[in-house]
Amino acid sequence: MASTRPRSPFCQSLRPRPTLVALLLCSAAAVHPGGAAAQEDALALQPITVDGSDDDRNSIVAARNTAGSKTDTDLIDTPASVSVVTAKEIETRGAGTLQQVLSYTAGVSVDEFGSDDRYDYYRIRGFDELALGTYRDGLAVRGEGWTFGRREPYGMERVEVLKGANSALFGLNAPGGLVNAITKQPTSYAFGEVYSTVGEDHAEAGTDFGGPLDEAGAWSYRLTAKWQDADNGGEYSNDDRLYVAPALTWRPSDMTSLTLLADYNRRESSLAYGFPVGVDLDPETFLGEPDFNHFDTVEKNIGWIFEHDFGGGLKLRQNARYTKLDLDYETVYGASTDPAAPRSAFAVMSESEQFAVDTQLQYDASFGRIESRTLAGLDLGWLKVDEEALAGTADGIDIWNPVFCGRGCIALGPYIDWEPEQTGQGIYLQEELTLDDRWILTLGGRYDHVDVEIGRPDGTDEATFTDFTRRIGLTYKIDPDLSVYANYSESFQPNLWNIEEDAKEGTQYEIGVKYRPEGLDALFTAAVFDLTQTNVQSYVSPTEQSQIGEVGVRGLELEGKLAMNERLNLTAAYAYWDAEILEDGIGGNAGNRPSRVPDQIISLWADYTLPGAGRRGDMTLGLGLRHVGDSFGDDANTAEVDAHTLVDAAASYGIAPNVDLALNVTNLFDKDYVASEYYGTKYYGDGRKATATLKYRW
Repeated sequence: MASTRPRSPFCQSLRPRPTLVALLLCSAAAVHPGGAAAQEDALALQPITVDGSDDDRNSIVAARNTAGSKTDTDLIDTPASVSVVTAKEIETRGAGTLQQVLSYTAGVSVDEFGSDDRYDYYRIRGFDELALGTYRDGLAVRGEGWTFGRREPYGMERVEVLKGANSALFGLNAPGGLVNAITKQPTSYAFGEVYSTVGEDHAEAGTDFGGPLDEAGAWSYRLTAKWQDADNGGEYSNDDRLYVAPALTWRPSDMTSLTLLADYNRRESSLAYGFPVGVDLDPETFLGEPDFNHFDTVEKNIGWIFEHDFGGGLKLRQNARYTKLDLDYETVYGASTDPAAPRSAFAVMSESEQFAVDTQLQYDASFGRIESRTLAGLDLGWLKVDEEALAGTADGIDIWNPVFCGRGCIALGPYIDWEPEQTGQGIYLQEELTLDDRWILTLGGRYDHVDVEIGRPDGTDEATFTDFTRRIGLTYKIDPDLSVYANYSESFQPNLWNIEEDAKEGTQYEIGVKYRPEGLDALFTAAVFDLTQTNVQSYVSPTEQSQIGEVGVRGLELEGKLAMNERLNLTAAYAYWDAEILEDGIGGNAGNRPSRVPDQIISLWADYTLPGAGRRGDMTLGLGLRHVGDSFGDDANTAEVDAHTLVDAAASYGIAPNVDLALNVTNLFDKDYVASEYYGTKYYGDGRKATATLKYRW
């Protein structure tokens, strides 16, 4: 029988021309129409405490996050768009890079330079987040110039994606958002796994184990390690890794814990190359120099996570990490159709050090119908890079019949020799007020003071940047499973390449809906947003940037994650970006679309498990689809890059108790596609890659 429930006067008033925001609100009421009355009639249930790390290993659907407010908060209560990729999802899809981890997340685009695997390239809501948008355990992971490291997914328990401007909590950042990887930490129970992975030109092995060290459980440990000898699918490519991460936790009581984290992350990789526009070559063709072709990093980290509960609602937390990174980078690129035309040669030798510490004091209190959660923090960060870059030429090459000339044909000279150093302090305060477990008001502000020194052989330049950024969010819980929210937030981003320029500043307006059906392990979200950033830099030549003015992105995001009966997992994500250069005083590109920002991104993933019977073990089959819409390779919008759609697949089989065999394939149909264009050069995406993994758990 059709429902006779009357529509609200507000929803009736939307006809005949409802706005998108209003439709979101009315759709939320429609999918869960009981509202307050249903909540009052519902049977009161006792709360159940779940170990968050177990949650991440057993389900693709996360319930809580820390990125949205720097506190352990239910995703339904967070007044911002947050996506979480759990360890279960990372393992099922066989994600081997951070870009692959993020490739099924709404509002995130990856691989914009295709098979170029030097860095973890990704955009959130249309804005590049390489320089400032990567976090680990709530602390920034930064670099400068060409000196950046990459994250190892096997060392991650989960990955949280906070979308939108967030400087009121995290300080320096672009307005698109940030990615916060949570490191694997010791557990209160014993566990372990060991695995081996093979594929075409790919060999890999790893282990992850830990547990309590004493009967009382005061001490626990974890060791995660991975070794890999592989390539990136092209000629003379390389993707070798060694990752070792020990961790130790001391928990003398339920009120206090201290976790020490360390890791060694060595990556020996190479570079992918662009091809001249208008030339049809095999994407695996190598046009560099095999003896001058590597991007090698050695990264070492050591830090701690400390928590103490004083009682009475007062808690102290502190996260800290020291990082040392060494880079050795050599490449020859820029071959053309003229064999006599010289190619370009480039090299970087650098090292960086950084230290970050975030100290937080949280106080929870009740005042009748109002619950209060106050967070005060002091965030200190230091980064120093010693970088020498050399540039020059190498002899030309016949792109149709390459013959390499070796290191002897390469001539290099000085290009950039600098030592950027950045010291920042941020003081922030956030207040969350909850009325009747229904209205949640979030107010936040942060003051940042950043000192920058750029040392060069001919002297030192200095600059100081300060800013106060704000955030306000309001969540209304229609019932415990359904909430609507709105927020306003700001961002702050100095440009270390040219400290004489003004810092970039961003603002965001956002409204959204979150729905977690009762009795079902699922989360569905929708958001619309309006982002702008001023003082934006744009390339006016392949090596020169200038501030162009203002860029805006308005869009819609839809995301759903569903885990049904431990058999069926579904992930669906859609993002639409209406991006525009709003002001441009240099190239006359106002009104155009910013380069490398696709108009839409769609992804679907489904996997289904057939339970074992008799001698047959569990069998899981998975299939995914990723679609990236049209984009442009330049701000002038003269180089159009067509949309592309890729298919991924996965299968696993339980061949014995605690023993699984898995097959993962990316770009199943080996589709050739152009990921981006850049000043007359096109970059192909990765071809098909298939790997088989044998894993034993205990």
